[in-house]
Amino acid sequence: MKQVRQIFFVILLIVSFCVVFLTAYPFWIKTLALTIYVSVIFSVCYVLMLENRSPYKTLLWMYAIIFFPVIGYMFFVYSGQLQVKGHLFEKKREENEEYLQGQLMQISSTGLNNLSEEERFISELITNDAHFPISFTSDTQVLKNGSETFSAIKDGLKQAQSFIHMEYYTFRDDGIGEEIIEILIDKASKGVEVKVIYDDVGSLKMSNQAISRMEESGVKTACFLPVKRGFFNQKINFRNHRKIIVVDGKTGFVGGLNIGDEYLGLDPNIGFWRDTHLLVKGEVIGSLHAIFLADWSYLTEEHLPLKSYGFAKDVKEPKGGVQVVASGPDANRGIMGDLYFTMISSAKQSVWIATPYFVPNKDIRTALAMAAKKGVNVKLMVPEVSDGFLTQYGTRSYFDELLDKGIDIHMYRKGFMHQKIMIVDGRYASIGTANVDFRSLNLNFEVNLFLFRTESVKKLVHNYEQDLKDSMRVKSSPYRNRGFLVRSKESFARLFSPVL
Repeated sequence: MKQVRQIFFVILLIVSFCVVFLTAYPFWIKTLALTIYVSVIFSVCYVLMLENRSPYKTLLWMYAIIFFPVIGYMFFVYSGQLQVKGHLFEKKREENEEYLQGQLMQISSTGLNNLSEEERFISELITNDAHFPISFTSDTQVLKNGSETFSAIKDGLKQAQSFIHMEYYTFRDDGIGEEIIEILIDKASKGVEVKVIYDDVGSLKMSNQAISRMEESGVKTACFLPVKRGFFNQKINFRNHRKIIVVDGKTGFVGGLNIGDEYLGLDPNIGFWRDTHLLVKGEVIGSLHAIFLADWSYLTEEHLPLKSYGFAKDVKEPKGGVQVVASGPDANRGIMGDLYFTMISSAKQSVWIATPYFVPNKDIRTALAMAAKKGVNVKLMVPEVSDGFLTQYGTRSYFDELLDKGIDIHMYRKGFMHQKIMIVDGRYASIGTANVDFRSLNLNFEVNLFLFRTESVKKLVHNYEQDLKDSMRVKSSPYRNRGFLVRSKESFARLFSPVL
């Protein structure tokens, strides 16, 4: 009903605008059209005000709607702003809670006493607000770049005996994509249950032939929010950025790499691709599986009980804490941003961040500044050359402010860096799919793993130190002398930060 009303408003704005400014109708007709025009704009601004956003964002959208009524309102509606807190994913939120309640009941690990006060607070925040339990009988292995990641993924898929469940933002049917598709087809032909979720925008280049081949062989696929059906219900701007694989409840994968040749560094236009993924074992796989099953249920209306699959608790010795967080418009809104903020604020020695897209909100910028002010070693690593004009210069538009606060900025130069990592005090870390930008923190469906005192944290620290050797530190004085054209590009790109 709300979608119909919003489309009706758009039509009213367009028709009334044309009548007032582009026709020779009598004065009384133009007056009526102008009254309708103003009434629609006023009602939209009033509803916007009632949403109690920050005054800055509210006024920004009001200005856009008042001064560019038709275009401003259409952009507001279809950018997803109107329904971030609305009803669009209400059903999915209910299904998520059902799956996660089952997962909370299955995991009963203890070990919080081995963590610091700051670490316990973060873990309890995840449990209370995101409803994912911490596990101390799970194990993780850091996979560096595409060669290690895809080798491990192919091995894991080939060992499947019961089921393969996977979801990806980008799934291409190029070289590596075809290799994985062939494994899935082979497994499906042998009776293994294979289900694949792919995002319609991220997997735009996957051919219909590849999808048909999988379906015909018994692989079940689900497209996340198809664009052709999403434009008029505002879902076009909400994308599934998750990368999850669960095999037999024994092996899981999650991290930064999608499926495509560029993630192996085989795209000549991009070159070397630096990324990080995780291989997961133990009871925390149940949390990853719950996310997949909730997404599958939402897309297909096929409800698959988590308890009917189970997971292998084959990690006996405590390996540190591992905890999953799924974020997005179907979850506690802003939870990933809250966790990033809390991690930074809790730091006593160091905060090391690596992200390809850095467009932070005010809270995160403030937390970084305060951490640096109290003597915490704050490092930010971003790629020197990004895969988009707006993301590259939008990220750099924050450099001046960060350098003023004493934050070290390093630009990765060996190739394109795509990993999303935050390490605090060398003891706990976050790794997954969520960037430090508005889209990841508010609009996209994301998934991260939070690691507390695991061997993988030590590996992440080691890899970060190695990446610093392939990076150039941004020095304050030379950077401030950058040319007028560069400054203009940064300022222009920053205007689009709410949608990056």
